[in-house]
Amino acid sequence: MKLIPLKYDFCIKEIMDNEIVRKHFISDVLEIPLKDIKSVQIVNPFLWRRRKKEKLGILDIQLTMNDNTKINIEMQIKYHDHWENRTVFYLAKMFTADLRSGEAYKRLKKCIAITILDFNLDNRKAYHNVYMLRDQQGTLYTDILELHTIELTKKPDSGQPSPLDEWHSLFNAKTEEDLDMIKRKTRNSGILEAIKELKEISLTDRLRYEYEMHLKEKRDREAIEEYMREQAIKEGREEGRKLGREEGIKTGREEGMKLGAEEEKEKNIRSFIKSFRRNGHTDEQIASELMTEFGLSHEEAEKKLN
Repeated sequence: MKLIPLKYDFCIKEIMDNEIVRKHFISDVLEIPLKDIKSVQIVNPFLWRRRKKEKLGILDIQLTMNDNTKINIEMQIKYHDHWENRTVFYLAKMFTADLRSGEAYKRLKKCIAITILDFNLDNRKAYHNVYMLRDQQGTLYTDILELHTIELTKKPDSGQPSPLDEWHSLFNAKTEEDLDMIKRKTRNSGILEAIKELKEISLTDRLRYEYEMHLKEKRDREAIEEYMREQAIKEGREEGRKLGREEGIKTGREEGMKLGAEEEKEKNIRSFIKSFRRNGHTDEQIASELMTEFGLSHEEAEKKLN
């Protein structure tokens, strides 16, 4: 059986529908005893905005824990410019979303962002890092905002094992054999439940089709980008020789890469929309996915659907 990796966002959304998986994952990431987690509910991922021109926030997976803590789980395969600013924006957006003008600040709930990254965010060895509001001496100001990063490309510290290590292995699993190896070693019922769900998902036609389309679009995009880079470099060199200066190389490369990237992006967006409509998704759901996958604004995503 060909496995759909858990690190793809549509796959983790399916897995997190399982309450046992949600509770154990949150328990292991936040290091909260399982008995203290009474409930972890999935809620609307759309964040309220006060003004029409204000940037709309759409979270990957938004949860409420014990009715007093909001949690956003986000999976990101590729690094984007200003990634750090983006994570803080969504954490702040989630924090203020429930408070209307004139309401008491006591209504504000603790907010936690958990970002699972398939790239190195920094050069530190630890794959799991926690950020909070502290002063220059390290004294905690408040724990009402909390940001976790889990970098899948870094290895766990074998000298300091953590329950989160098994989730790290699960996200990096590529084959059914990898899952079976994790299953033999673990006693974590959340991991076992996630493995069962992941195997079932890998056999589901709809998700299999979406996964194959995702891989195809990724391969096509990389091939086009590589071709455009080569052509741009070639044309840039020729133009540079003709003009007798290096500026031609830069101009040819930039224009060629920009044109190719824009054309390929439009092609991928059309294919993406067609695939999701065929599988019964609503325009609202597709718009949310377009914003996540292609970095579009809400208005841009709606235009693509027309």
